[in-house]
Amino acid sequence: MPSSVAEVVQLLDIEQLEVNLFRGSQPENSNLTRVFGGQVAGQAVMAALRTVPGDRHLHSLHVYFLLGGDPGLPIIYDVESVRDGRSFNTRRVSARQHGKVIFFMTASFQVAEDGWEHQNALPKTISPEEATSLPDLIAMVDEKAAQEWQQEWGGFESRYVGDPRPADDPSRETMPVVQQMWFKVNEILPDDPNLHQAIFTYFSDFSLLSAALVPHKLLISSPKVQPASLDHVIWFHRPFRMDEWLLYDQTSPSASGARGLSTGGVFTEDGRLVASVAQEGLIRPSKPRT
Repeated sequence: MPSSVAEVVQLLDIEQLEVNLFRGSQPENSNLTRVFGGQVAGQAVMAALRTVPGDRHLHSLHVYFLLGGDPGLPIIYDVESVRDGRSFNTRRVSARQHGKVIFFMTASFQVAEDGWEHQNALPKTISPEEATSLPDLIAMVDEKAAQEWQQEWGGFESRYVGDPRPADDPSRETMPVVQQMWFKVNEILPDDPNLHQAIFTYFSDFSLLSAALVPHKLLISSPKVQPASLDHVIWFHRPFRMDEWLLYDQTSPSASGARGLSTGGVFTEDGRLVASVAQEGLIRPSKPRT
């Protein structure tokens, strides 16, 4: 995984091979045994963006993670132009390695339009300055794991809030899971909204599935869990910057069949809801070794 913002930006700067055909590189010095799903999604977003007119913005994407990617091999992205309308454009992106499709995405783009506006309010939380640095939190449990986190995610700042509700809050009975985190990149980015959306897509896969394990008092890294992202959806509502603090307000409405569903609203510090995210993932109980 990239350890700096510059490496993230470079990773998302995919190479065009032919019309609607692109190649994505892999990060150097990563300890991951399979490609991080957010990396594939972020590169796929950049591939799709390069095939639509400049006056269109990405407003939604739906992806399926089909196979674990090989971190030692570039990824080929094949973009299909499904529809080019007066207001909307639709693209399908297939990611391939070893001759197999490992990832599939459908993305929709829209020309800017005016219309009615409403949104949920910024949930109760604490400021980024009051929240705990995620590497510091990890170091309280495992210093080596904190160092590995910094190596893999050094380009991002993450501040963990957890559940800000009081222990006697009655909403805990009807909504058992609330997990909050502030995040941003730790350097100033260019004024390119496409890049900000691609980096957001990259990061959005980072912690969402872990919300489904909160009621079961398990970490996503626990040997008791076999986790994997299955599908991932993002709706972009309003402009934002990835170099300014964003609140990831996560919950998990259900877990069953060895799968967990997590959803998240993403807010700016001044309370604008800029994106909504949903993900279902595998949270299969690991079988004890015999």
